[in-house]
Amino acid sequence: MKQNIGKADKIIRLVLGIAIAALGFYYKSWWGLIALVPILTAFTNFCPLYPIFKLNTKNEKQA
Repeated sequence: MKQNIGKADKIIRLVLGIAIAALGFYYKSWWGLIALVPILTAFTNFCPLYPIFKLNTKNEKQA
């Protein structure tokens, strides 16, 4: 897996994932498990949809 998530993208994914998890916990809903997707992609620095759409937010300097 070639890393394709940049630093800003990673921070946004972590914040979004934490917010979704918190809302799922607050409302006691299983929908909070969706938070795993942005959190896992942030930690692995790889988004499986990016190659399909030919996207890459990681700069060459970050690589």
